[in-house]
Amino acid sequence: MKPKPAPSFLPRRIVSGGQTGVDRAGLEAAIAHQIEHGGWCPKGRRSEDGSIPSRYELVEMQSPDYPARTEQNVIDSDATLILYQRSLKGGSLLTRRYAVRWKRPYLCVKIEGADPAEVRQWLNLHQPNVLNVAGPRETSSPGIQQRALTFLLEAFAIPVDSQE
Repeated sequence: MKPKPAPSFLPRRIVSGGQTGVDRAGLEAAIAHQIEHGGWCPKGRRSEDGSIPSRYELVEMQSPDYPARTEQNVIDSDATLILYQRSLKGGSLLTRRYAVRWKRPYLCVKIEGADPAEVRQWLNLHQPNVLNVAGPRETSSPGIQQRALTFLLEAFAIPVDSQE
């Protein structure tokens, strides 16, 4: 008889900066899985599509600049998951640099062809209480928000073979 895999670990809280794209996918996945969510966003709840919707429980920084909130979300997290498409660049690359600077575990996942089980294994290994989810915005990677949400929903789901 084959032993059942250990249940997947889920963080207590998921944070992001609230930008369109991967940030919002992380918040939506948290809401869907009834995981506490939040994080830091720029002053004025600034994002590329206007003001970040109030449904996302984010705290405004004193600064309207994106790098400040990016760094604060890394600092306040136990680990960072970065989802991306073609290559790591811009704010996603900066997020990884902050994770290295603040000595936080991070995982960079190129969504195309990625296996959500890799994220489950990484979460089981590091067991972050607070997980920062980051990646490109929608205008720099059209369609990334929906692809990231689908990927995260699967990554955070308990695999069928581990359920009783």
